[in-house]
Amino acid sequence: MKKRLYKKLIHEGEYVAEVDIELIDTDEGWSPYLSLEDAQKLDDVRDCLRRGDIRTAAQLARLYTLTAIAV
Repeated sequence: MKKRLYKKLIHEGEYVAEVDIELIDTDEGWSPYLSLEDAQKLDDVRDCLRRGDIRTAAQLARLYTLTAIAV
């Protein structure tokens, strides 16, 4: 079993969250995959952003705002 760090981006509304997770590589099954804890962290960050709970989301991930550019 081999683990590697990965950054997952979640977009909700005007925010983007960058969440650190570990991908697990094995010789069996559907590799690579996430741990249950990392999958729950992604869901928690997404739920926080949807509710507007920026403070809690910022404890779990790095947050960015999106700005539209008119061309």
